[in-house]
Amino acid sequence: MADARLTAPAAAVAAGAGDRRRHREARAGYLFVAPSLLGFIVFVLGPLIAVAYFSFTRYDVLTSPQFAGLANYRRLLTDARLHAVYLNTVLYVVAAVVLINGFALVLAVLLHQRMPHFLTLIFRSVYFFPSLVSLVYISLIWQALFQHDTGLVNYYLGQVGVGPQSWLNSTSLSRWTVVVVDVWRNLGLAMLIFVAALQDVPAELEEAAQIDGAGPITTFRKIIMPMISQAIFFNVTITVIGAFQIYESVIVLTNGGPGDSTRSVVMYLAERAFSDFQIGYASAIAMTLFVVILTATLIQFRLRRSWVHYE
Repeated sequence: MADARLTAPAAAVAAGAGDRRRHREARAGYLFVAPSLLGFIVFVLGPLIAVAYFSFTRYDVLTSPQFAGLANYRRLLTDARLHAVYLNTVLYVVAAVVLINGFALVLAVLLHQRMPHFLTLIFRSVYFFPSLVSLVYISLIWQALFQHDTGLVNYYLGQVGVGPQSWLNSTSLSRWTVVVVDVWRNLGLAMLIFVAALQDVPAELEEAAQIDGAGPITTFRKIIMPMISQAIFFNVTITVIGAFQIYESVIVLTNGGPGDSTRSVVMYLAERAFSDFQIGYASAIAMTLFVVILTATLIQFRLRRSWVHYE
């Protein structure tokens, strides 16, 4: 009985000490998370709520917002220019997903299997470097390269007997000029992710497949592709989100022209907001873009169950 009377207070003290330790750890955790949470509220959640509110108003910055109900959203349905720029943006998304990830995967395989290690390190750095440079500077360089009379691209085309092309002023070519610059700039990051994924593929699996008589294509399709499917999913998702928000390269290369042939949704809503001061209508466009990107991302996460493999 005496032992029980002595151990009960000790147990209570130990329990209290444990509670205090857990509270201290929880406070420390909250302090570490607080900057990120505050940044999310101030720079993401707050602006999103503000844009959602302004999308239901008539607001020109100079006067107070006036509630307009669904007027801005009804206007979206009859805006032919918006439909055209959405078509351009969807084209950029499809081209970016196919070309960036396709070329990146091919380069990653070549770097992983066909080159000495020191050359692999060099080429990784070379291909990744454009991702570190501002897209505005890159677009300025490519704009000079694509000039009709003085650009190096047309100069070398002339050397092989091809006449100069209007890369920046042609309705048919200017879209692909924007695509080329965007692919060139983002190729390196996707390639680096693929290289990292390829390095995690166990060599024993490839050797076992070769022993069983599988050729290079079969080995890649049956062994390597499932093993790097998580990297493919990540790259595709990031590429889709980024391509829907394409803006800087369009501004610098073509300024949306000729006409609206290269204008993107982000560029169009920026013009409506900051050139025409139609903040309410621009906010409605921004909300539609947010919904489109969110829907595309959710669809990808839904479809990943059928093709992404986890160890």
